[in-house]
Amino acid sequence: MSRQVFLYDHPERFVAGTVGLPGRRSFFLQASAGSRVTSVALEKTQVAALAERMDELLDEVVRRSGGSASVPAVAPSDNTDTAPLDTPIEEEFRVGTMALAWDGEEQLMIVEAQALVELDADTEEDLAEAEERLLQDEENGPPMLRVRLTGAQARAFAKRALDIVNAGRPPCPLCSLPLDPEGHVCPRQNGYRRGA
Repeated sequence: MSRQVFLYDHPERFVAGTVGLPGRRSFFLQASAGSRVTSVALEKTQVAALAERMDELLDEVVRRSGGSASVPAVAPSDNTDTAPLDTPIEEEFRVGTMALAWDGEEQLMIVEAQALVELDADTEEDLAEAEERLLQDEENGPPMLRVRLTGAQARAFAKRALDIVNAGRPPCPLCSLPLDPEGHVCPRQNGYRRGA
């Protein structure tokens, strides 16, 4: 079976979003252009890591170009997208591997999210070899979402993604674990249950 690649070159919209209540949210990346919408599921930590690395890569591009790159220092206010995910949300796949790159010639951020794949291997060496073969297999690899963004789009994505990650349950002031609406068993209180 050939690899399915969902390619979005300058999408109208590329956002991270959630479905559900804090503490039980499902996280998605969603790209759209015209009537085409692609949604892929991922973990909260993956969203946070993608946004942080994207900001770091953009900062490095600005630093190396001496400020001549077409990358804003912060997310432009006219690119702010606070709308919910487009519905219906149909998960194409669950993300396993993500990659970021900067195309210096075209001044574009390239984001790749590849489907999670279960690899069967007996040893660490076999596993490493299987992973490398999988990553190099352009024709028969797992499904992939590939998005090409301008610097402004990438900054706006990173800002929204970090805002969404931080919009979850508030942390406990003592232990920093998330507070649940029905209460919190705080390890620093020796298990004493306190209200939110």
